[in-house]
Amino acid sequence: MHVYEVLKRPITTEKSNRLKDDLRQYAFEVDERANKVQIKEAVETAFNVQVRRVNVLRMARKRRRFGRRVVYTPIWKKAIVTISADQRIDLFEGV
Repeated sequence: MHVYEVLKRPITTEKSNRLKDDLRQYAFEVDERANKVQIKEAVETAFNVQVRRVNVLRMARKRRRFGRRVVYTPIWKKAIVTISADQRIDLFEGV
């Protein structure tokens, strides 16, 4: 898998902003086939930072209702990446 296919989008929520400010952790939605080593290489290549640690979570599907119809959101994979203390990812600054 190519390094630019691993990262799908950054996750910007209140919790991810707090993690960014306090612990230097950034959250991304990643490809389901990607492993920790591939995620680390993709973040280091795309943002030119040194990754210290990668945590990966498989987000469960959720039940949603549209009138009488019940649908489920798809299962997706989230990665929380910790970077070095003196570095930052500019994509998240000012969000």
